[in-house]
Amino acid sequence: MRIAHISDTHVTTDAAFKSYAYDLIINEINLKKFDFVIHTGDVTNQGLREEYEHASYALKRIQKPLVVLPGNHDARNVGYELFEKYIGPLNGVYEKDDLVVIWLDSTIPDLSDGRVGGYKFRWLKEKLEEYSHKKVKIVAAHHHLVPLPDTGRERNVLFNAGDVLDLLLKHDVTLYICGHKHVPNVYKIENLIVVNAGCTSCRKTRKGDVNSYNIIKIHEDGKVEVTIKRVTGDRAERLFEIPKQRIFIPKGKRILRIVQLSESKVSDRVYFRERILENAIKAINEKYKPDLVIHCGDVVDVGIGRYYEQAMEFYEKIRGDKIVIPGHSDITYLGYDLFKSYFGEPEIKEMGDFVFIPILTAQYETPIGVVGRIGQKILREYLDEYRDKFVTVLMHHNIIPIPRSRELGFLEDGGNVLKILTSHEADLVLTGHGGNAVAIKVENTPIVNSGSISWELHRNPFGNSFNLIDIYPTMVVAFEIQATWGSRKLLGIWKIKTEVPWKD
Repeated sequence: MRIAHISDTHVTTDAAFKSYAYDLIINEINLKKFDFVIHTGDVTNQGLREEYEHASYALKRIQKPLVVLPGNHDARNVGYELFEKYIGPLNGVYEKDDLVVIWLDSTIPDLSDGRVGGYKFRWLKEKLEEYSHKKVKIVAAHHHLVPLPDTGRERNVLFNAGDVLDLLLKHDVTLYICGHKHVPNVYKIENLIVVNAGCTSCRKTRKGDVNSYNIIKIHEDGKVEVTIKRVTGDRAERLFEIPKQRIFIPKGKRILRIVQLSESKVSDRVYFRERILENAIKAINEKYKPDLVIHCGDVVDVGIGRYYEQAMEFYEKIRGDKIVIPGHSDITYLGYDLFKSYFGEPEIKEMGDFVFIPILTAQYETPIGVVGRIGQKILREYLDEYRDKFVTVLMHHNIIPIPRSRELGFLEDGGNVLKILTSHEADLVLTGHGGNAVAIKVENTPIVNSGSISWELHRNPFGNSFNLIDIYPTMVVAFEIQATWGSRKLLGIWKIKTEVPWKD
């Protein structure tokens, strides 16, 4: 089955619309063997009636079955009502053989941000359950799920991207396709393929790119092939094989054990659960006995001296090696200097075949983080330098969306950072922002976020917790440990791309 994926045509009478690019791509689609076409939004530029009239005529030139869904530009000026009049339903289902496409309106009127609201989220869940028997399930919306490279400052992601991603993974969705950011990109997230389209005919391309569309081929054996086809004729192709679920059994002895925690937020406020932190430290020392403890930020609630003194009393009780990196709460007020005085400047740590690279993301007086262009360059250099080691990158801010959290693009250059980590195949990434534990593999890189260990204002139904990460010669296993009762929950199991040699 062959699908043409177009997006962001931005039809208008103004200079924003490149009619020759539209003509070129649509003529090519008409001449080739496609089973159907999906347009993932921003059909028009301002959601105006004259644009919809023009767009309706332009879309009729596509001589294939067509699914069209709205984008944020279509929802401007109450354009979502015109969309239904001139284009079609805002949400719907398209079936063909053993494939189903579920499309939904992720727009918010007059905003660039996206959201799959409560009723719509419930509708999507019901449709995924209704069509669970389909071999290939595609969900299409306008807004992106994970940060994208080369898009400038990360923003306009779905506000509830974490919940949507979690839903898609739980229901074995094959593809999530979208547009919005005018940058073509393909990621494999666990067994979900996330395909972003560039812009088909808008003048606004990024980084000097040209207009493009995607070709998606779904083979009978379950393989999925995605090709980014540019108007210049350039092609970028990827082939995915979706493996069947397997049970991994550890091979050899455990090489390394890591305890990962975050958001202790030590303070004298009622939200700090001192007894829970004490119990967790006792369990870490006596039961789990890790080789390394990593705190991914927000050690204290506010960067003042007495809170740091309290925090130091707690963390001096943890036996063995520790790495502590600052979160945004840690560097408020005098915290920037106090953190270095109490915990030192985070440095690269080598332990035999393992290397741990801390990357600083926190900024003064804001929960929004940044690595920066110099920081990105340094990260690339470190990943190149230690490419023969098992590399774990440590950060405070999350780079994958967190369930039950409003996603605001907390790492403003998260798209470029995620691309660096995945393209260099970092072996493991540990983060600690958002108050909830989640673990997802993007491409070949597992990314594990820690929930809050002792702060009452968290988002985790499992309660206050920390993560236990065991590394074997061929696999990584991550558990979430409930800080009060010690019950554990599996977060993820991932094969290691290259077997790690075992050393005494």
